[in-house]
Amino acid sequence: MNREALDRWCERGILGLVLAIMVFGPLATGAVRTLELLIIQGLTTLAICLWVLRLWLAPQHRLLWPPICWAVILFVAYAIMRYLQADIEFVARKELNKILIYGFLFFIVLNNLHRQEATQMIALVMIFLAMGISLYAVFQFITDSDHVWHFIKPATYAKRATGTYICPNHLAGFLEMILPLGLAFTLAGRFGHATKVFLGYAALVILAGIGVTISRGGWLATGFTLLVFFGVLIRHRDTRKQAIACLFVLLVAGGALAFKAERARERFHERFQEMLVNGKVENIRFRLWQPAFEIFKDNVWLGAGPAHFDFRFRQYRTDDLQVRSDRVHNDYLNTLTDWGVVGFALVGSAWALLAWGMARSWKFVQRAPNDFAAKKSNKFAFFIGAGCGLLAILLHSFVDFNMHIPANAILAVALMAMLSGHWRFATERFWFTPGVPIKLLVTAACLAGVSWVVVQGKRRADEYLVLDPIDHFEEYAPERLEPLKQAFAIEPMNFQTAHEIGEILRRQSWEANDGYRDVAKEAMTWFDRSIKLNPYDSYSHLRYGMCLDWLDRFDEAGPHFQRAIQLDPNGYYAVAHMGWHLTNKGDYAEAKQWFERSLKLKPTENPIAEKYLEIVKRRLAEAAPAK
Repeated sequence: MNREALDRWCERGILGLVLAIMVFGPLATGAVRTLELLIIQGLTTLAICLWVLRLWLAPQHRLLWPPICWAVILFVAYAIMRYLQADIEFVARKELNKILIYGFLFFIVLNNLHRQEATQMIALVMIFLAMGISLYAVFQFITDSDHVWHFIKPATYAKRATGTYICPNHLAGFLEMILPLGLAFTLAGRFGHATKVFLGYAALVILAGIGVTISRGGWLATGFTLLVFFGVLIRHRDTRKQAIACLFVLLVAGGALAFKAERARERFHERFQEMLVNGKVENIRFRLWQPAFEIFKDNVWLGAGPAHFDFRFRQYRTDDLQVRSDRVHNDYLNTLTDWGVVGFALVGSAWALLAWGMARSWKFVQRAPNDFAAKKSNKFAFFIGAGCGLLAILLHSFVDFNMHIPANAILAVALMAMLSGHWRFATERFWFTPGVPIKLLVTAACLAGVSWVVVQGKRRADEYLVLDPIDHFEEYAPERLEPLKQAFAIEPMNFQTAHEIGEILRRQSWEANDGYRDVAKEAMTWFDRSIKLNPYDSYSHLRYGMCLDWLDRFDEAGPHFQRAIQLDPNGYYAVAHMGWHLTNKGDYAEAKQWFERSLKLKPTENPIAEKYLEIVKRRLAEAAPAK
């Protein structure tokens, strides 16, 4: 087999691997869990290796390097730097692994899948994948199903379709990127009539899928994007009539659905009513923005650290936010919080350079004025469809965190790469045939990336294989102890494992069996490890202090409870435990104030404050002098 044949097989292999990644991610609940992300990591590693082979097999293999590439490279370099400086190494490393996957996929797609055949195949596969997921979502909505495959979705998403995702907002984010592609290929693509009928049907089903998510952000982003999409096509003389007809059909179908589908109409009304409290717009995601902005103000230039918002949030939360935030529910503010102005500027520059490249390529992707045979163009259809799809996710990102869902981020990155590849229609300036030094540089970067990804993947997989079999055990069950210690030996930076080991030992100590004091001291050792690995872990400080109280070392325990309050000043749980500590010391009057404050922060489902407040009130009454 000659070099050209091998090169073709490598190119096909890359196309197959990229399609596998893009299809598997959405089907695997967005690839948010460890195992699914490891599979994507492995497929990406194989794609990198095939690209390196292509680089050396084909003497005339050219690299496409539009300006956006510099922004991507700089952000990846910045992410590596911020990882090395991060306060919580474990979460920063997991975030860096995702960024490396996205970065490599961008360059792989840009430099290997820029042919129109590959672009068209990816688009068609994603359109019909989105159609299938939308049909599943419609089924969920009609039957009130609470299942996503074999998973049970959270009760908060009842009466909303999630498709193959866990969260309906993330399904909406995925579908809204695909919908314009389906419509564009239907109206402006060069396909046979039968194919266009299927594409049009797929687009209608995808639109229905977005509808049954009952995602307000998804609806608004889709609605605005469709206005832009049809506005562009109506201005384009070759697609004006089809666009007007399609818009009319969509409006009639949407109106009929809204009139006939009583359940959807009721849920629509409920979702928007949830935003109104006393006549004002109110939503928990908007309240998350204030603490996020406060974190940003304290870390303006470089941010709090990769994926650090969730762990810094407790220190900044207001007293009406007794929740775990996870993300900011605003990708722009989340980027500022985690990465600072520098990171935000690098990400923003990538989007700006993409927009500039699209503007420069616009006239070259449209048909030639006198070329009747090219009246319909798949190149133009993909360009307008992918561009509008990215516009939709950018709009939705103001109120959600879709770009932190691997499957959605990978789709967005792939669309950005394929759109950037259209630079070649505007100019040959960014095409070049690399010499040996450039090939060596690219190979070294790829091999370094592969080495890191493989090592980290194996480490994460080994930890997963130990932890997965004990997932069905009751939380903090003694049977979990030894597997957790094995997992910590594999991944000694995982503060969550250290905390859970400490908590199991603390509970065993509190059974007051022989040697309980030694068990409590061992628990304190693990809590101390957790604190060192995550300096913002207020819960480990609480548990360490509780062990000291159990050992009657009340004065030593005090600073740990105080530190927990510093890290979570408005958290009902930390406040209640401060009252618990003061109760053990016998300071009932002050303990009473802490319990009352905890109940003010969380009036219900706060058993520690409720029970101990009654105890301290009784003790105070007993100690009061008789009148």
